[in-house]
Amino acid sequence: MPEHLTLEQLDAGLPAIRQAPEDEGVLRAIVIRPETNERRSLGECRLSPEGGAEGDGWIRSSWKRLPDGRANPDTQITIMGARAIELIAGDEANWPPAGDTLFIDLDLSVENLQPGDRLTVGEVLLEISPVAHTGCKKFSQRYGPDAMAWVNSPTGKQLRLRGIYAKVIEPGTVRVGDVVQKLYDGGA
Repeated sequence: MPEHLTLEQLDAGLPAIRQAPEDEGVLRAIVIRPETNERRSLGECRLSPEGGAEGDGWIRSSWKRLPDGRANPDTQITIMGARAIELIAGDEANWPPAGDTLFIDLDLSVENLQPGDRLTVGEVLLEISPVAHTGCKKFSQRYGPDAMAWVNSPTGKQLRLRGIYAKVIEPGTVRVGDVVQKLYDGGA
């Protein structure tokens, strides 16, 4: 893991993050968490409404549960902006510890994506969740307290630097390099 960046270094990277495409981006990485503290980078992965990312531990270890005890589908898939994680972690080999499922080059800001908005990623249709993604103490341990403070700052929350949650609406396979498309009024 590289040396942790300071708030000043992270702030200096904001212009590049703000240049992320708004409507059409690309899937840069896929990571599953088969067990606690285990990460596996994949070239492709099947996503489904029933299980989230195939091989991921979300269904049994989700922190957010429905009243009947099932994992909340609003937290099935975690998505982080590729530009943000690249700034925070450097080389792509250092991205998996963030714990997110999909790393995409797309503007995740509050202005660009609202809960209920939909994205296509390869064959899959995702819906943006209303649940806020703020990170945990493991994120701070892995990338430093300044990174945690930065992603949860007012600017960080507005840009959603820590990422967003989504649920799978239509299943399929996603592959690194797939186009990520923001949908408008039910269509592209």
